[in-house]
Amino acid sequence: MPVREGPPQPAPPKKYPAEKARQGQIILRTRTQRMIFVGGLVGAVLLALVLKFAGAFGA
Repeated sequence: MPVREGPPQPAPPKKYPAEKARQGQIILRTRTQRMIFVGGLVGAVLLALVLKFAGAFGA
């Protein structure tokens, strides 16, 4: 009778140096890129406020 092996073991996790593992940076080199980025953040906050107040008055 053949010997049955257990379930396959997952590969050990890869090891990354701390420099590679940390989060990326947001690089905004030009004024236009900065304006679009900040505009998107402001737009998201305004959208959240509008939806919050629309829900309060819609009931």
